[in-house]
Amino acid sequence: MEIKLPTIVIGVIGADCHAVGNKIIETILTEEGFSVVNVGVLSTQEEFINAALETDAKAIFISSLYGHGEMDCEGMREKCQEAGLDDILLYVGGNIVVGKQGFEEVEKRFVSLGFNRAYPPGTPIHAGIRDIKIDLNL
Repeated sequence: MEIKLPTIVIGVIGADCHAVGNKIIETILTEEGFSVVNVGVLSTQEEFINAALETDAKAIFISSLYGHGEMDCEGMREKCQEAGLDDILLYVGGNIVVGKQGFEEVEKRFVSLGFNRAYPPGTPIHAGIRDIKIDLNL
């Protein structure tokens, strides 16, 4: 019997429209057996949260390439909690801050924003897949 993997909401947050990477992430997650809801590009926090609520998603994967991910992600954990998504896993990756910054510090800032994991530019989606399987005990 095949194990059904959970639903993951993905998309590109803020005024960012990097559609190619988003489609690659969707394809790989789907090939790995996850049910994927892609809110697309130029997405708001509310669009991610509404999709997670509608589909009983276990995780939200946010990507950003234009460098303003930190600003776009502020308050995301609080909005999830207000919506009743207390246990949802939040992941973010890509070029998520402006300029060249040490990623260790960037990661600490995103964790302080309530994200479970943050990934630097160029991280393969397989690292996120490995981590979600660990985080969900799959």
